[in-house]
Amino acid sequence: MTILKPAIFTLFAVAALTACQGAEAPVKENMTTEKAEPTPRAMTNKDKFTYANYDEVRVTHVDLNLDVNFDAKVLDGIATIDFERVKSDADTLVLDTKDLLIKSVRIFSGGIAEGVTDYTMDAADKVLGEALRIPLTDKTDQVLISYRTSPSAEGLQWLSPEQTAGKKHPFLFSQAQALNARTMAPLQDTPAVRMTYSATLRVPDGLLPLMSASQGAKDANGEYRFEMPQPIPSYLLAIAVGDIKFKPINDHIGVYAEEYILDAAAEEFSETPQMEEANTKLYGPYLWGRYDLIVLPPSFPYGGMENPRLSFLTPTLVAGDKSLTNVVAHELAHSWSGNLVTNATWRDAWLNEGFTSYVENRVMEELYGERRAVMEQVLDMEGMKRAISEAKRPELTHLKMPEDMEHPDDAFTLVSYIKGANFLFFLEDRFGRAKFDPFLKAWFNENAFKAVTTEDFLDYLNVNLRKDNPEAVTDVEIDAWVYGPGLPETARKPESDAFSAVDAQSADWVSGTVKASELETDAWSTHEWLHFLNNLPQGITEAQFAELDDTFSLTGTQNAETAFAWYMQAIKGGYDAAYPELENFLMTVGRGKFIYRLYGALKSSEREDLQFWAADIYEAARPGYHPIAQRRIDAIMNK
Repeated sequence: MTILKPAIFTLFAVAALTACQGAEAPVKENMTTEKAEPTPRAMTNKDKFTYANYDEVRVTHVDLNLDVNFDAKVLDGIATIDFERVKSDADTLVLDTKDLLIKSVRIFSGGIAEGVTDYTMDAADKVLGEALRIPLTDKTDQVLISYRTSPSAEGLQWLSPEQTAGKKHPFLFSQAQALNARTMAPLQDTPAVRMTYSATLRVPDGLLPLMSASQGAKDANGEYRFEMPQPIPSYLLAIAVGDIKFKPINDHIGVYAEEYILDAAAEEFSETPQMEEANTKLYGPYLWGRYDLIVLPPSFPYGGMENPRLSFLTPTLVAGDKSLTNVVAHELAHSWSGNLVTNATWRDAWLNEGFTSYVENRVMEELYGERRAVMEQVLDMEGMKRAISEAKRPELTHLKMPEDMEHPDDAFTLVSYIKGANFLFFLEDRFGRAKFDPFLKAWFNENAFKAVTTEDFLDYLNVNLRKDNPEAVTDVEIDAWVYGPGLPETARKPESDAFSAVDAQSADWVSGTVKASELETDAWSTHEWLHFLNNLPQGITEAQFAELDDTFSLTGTQNAETAFAWYMQAIKGGYDAAYPELENFLMTVGRGKFIYRLYGALKSSEREDLQFWAADIYEAARPGYHPIAQRRIDAIMNK
């Protein structure tokens, strides 16, 4: 069934409609006019990517009161922040901001206003933004900050009506991970700090707001109220506003989406309850209340984002055959690994993503059998080896990222995801599932709602598993995984019988023994197609490309994963017939997993005409890409 073909996929061509509108800047009431020098990144805090003095003062709750202004493309709001003093003599609260216009700051004690206070803001750092420094009296326990976001905030994307499927209403969605919560509100924007939050939103008539929190109905004042009673790190703060509909899957799981894709998405993700059951069986109860999903417009730059109670998903997952639902399994698994037990710094990102990739694969095995799980392991391993070979330096292939990591994006490669998962596969193989499964369940339960480091996990491993099984693994082996480069020799080497059969057929076709029409592909899954396409040998002729295309209609296929694999081969092989549909793909899909590598392949092509062609496409497509994708592709294209 063709699903992903509606008019929404022409959104990136509407370049003229995506220019950010300026907003008149209100007068700042009480800001010190002379800015301080930027705070050095080498701080005493464990997390180098925050200015927050969370070792002295720690935020515990944030209440947001927001007007969603589509005309100006800003959030106008008030953030009321509760905190506790870690050090009794702390006299300053330091928050992270980026491109926020701070209008005023007021301080309170026991609910009683102490008054407007002066504050300072550091000079802006390109990555970290600006530190907001608020002086406190010895009685201050709450601050109230009036502010406005920027129309170009990296954590928010504003879509015009013409960029949506319905074409009648605008759309807004956020992406806070890793450092973009500070573009939405003044916060201690570090995974080391967990907070509860509440929010009151006012939106234009006809639009539905959603957040990573419990959903409140519209009240008599036209306001929506949200509550997140479980403490979360700031990067899980999320908002979406649009012409959004809902369809339940069961009594506590459902799908939000624009109407054009709602029924298809609900059917595609109908097995989410079984995924939750498998997670619960393996790792303990789901502790977040509801679990809903929202399918965002195609400019969403990720496959999914694990915002609690409301996972954000790309429409490229709606393939019509449930072949790509491992991403749903991944985001749901974050409800245990990441959302529940969180990496304390982005140097420890593997604790979120590696654990989650491991849990995802275990759930896929539980639901669909070992054959599918092993195929996914093989595909993941191939991708990870490529990521290791492309790393800018060996230290970026360690699980524990280096101290001089320049940006958290450096931690979000397949090293953290798949090398991290394979470290857990290694431990599972050495200790056996009978011991490792209860160990991992206990890790989640005993560290629930806490921020942890790599060293915390290794200590827990030593005390709770290695102590009673001293011969299972050595310190040298563990250090090679965690603090060493590349893939250790002790890694599992998954092999798929299904892929072996694909390889045999591929070899017969490449050698000319059989024609493409004689390949037995009727029973192939998306995974088998990906293996076939990813492993086509160099030297495939234009006639062979055309034969595959004529037989299987690969150019223009609506399965985004298959399309991406095919277009990567078309670029490498110079199959020009695929380029018009490749252009359409780049103009209509904003998922970074695909577009970063496609632009990279075009930019590095030996053909100068392809390099210029890619630059022209990006010029047209860029206004519709998410700000995160714009930043990443700007670097690829040397803009």
